[in-house]
Amino acid sequence: MADGSVAGVLSLQGKVSAEEWQARVDLAALYRLVALYGWDDLIYTHISARIPGPEHHFLINPYGLLFEEITASSLVKIDLDGNILQDTPYFINPAGFTIHSAIHAARDDARFVMHLHSDDGVAVAAQKEGLLPLSQHALIVLPRLAYHDYEGIALNHDERERLVADIGDKTMMLLRNHGTLAVGDTAANCWVNMYYLERACTMQIQAMSAGRENLLMAPDASQAEVRSQTARGVGGALAWPGSLRKLDRQLPGYDA
Repeated sequence: MADGSVAGVLSLQGKVSAEEWQARVDLAALYRLVALYGWDDLIYTHISARIPGPEHHFLINPYGLLFEEITASSLVKIDLDGNILQDTPYFINPAGFTIHSAIHAARDDARFVMHLHSDDGVAVAAQKEGLLPLSQHALIVLPRLAYHDYEGIALNHDERERLVADIGDKTMMLLRNHGTLAVGDTAANCWVNMYYLERACTMQIQAMSAGRENLLMAPDASQAEVRSQTARGVGGALAWPGSLRKLDRQLPGYDA
């Protein structure tokens, strides 16, 4: 539809709490941004948001919609057992539930969780050395980056314990042979974490076109300096409003 809304989905604005509605708008914006940057994978991969409150309810994509189609009202509310908690014509991706329920249950600070299958993210996740200290973006990411070995499509709930152990207190992860993952206490921070991780992966793939023997790693002293300079992370608050304005110009309707 011209306004970006989805046929058959009624607006939930004013029908849910203000806190839930804001989480819905922020999460829908993340889906649209991923589509805008070309990091989506048809209807696959997932981004989730925990709804403020003690219940540990969270929102995830309606399985079957492209990321560019997702709106605040079309998102599906579920609990940590995967039960759908609202009237909706949609169901959810079981693999998405496995990954996201694990992190939301273990990390109170991970209010937003994003998992992608981008070309460059998967390519770096499939390299033995993982992310290399080749770029400033990579140096910012590396102190906050974890790894999780590939165990197959994430349908086995037993994997959740290992995934949580592997991510620990990090905010970004390479899922080996699989993709990228980022978390944030806000949508803005989740988005910027993923942006830096994806950009670092793309830069590495392009740099490696010259051959591994021609790569110039950042000096150890420089790596330590960047770790010190970014000890508090790279906040997304300044970049988020501009990202939303970009959506409003190029892919409006997420807040319906």
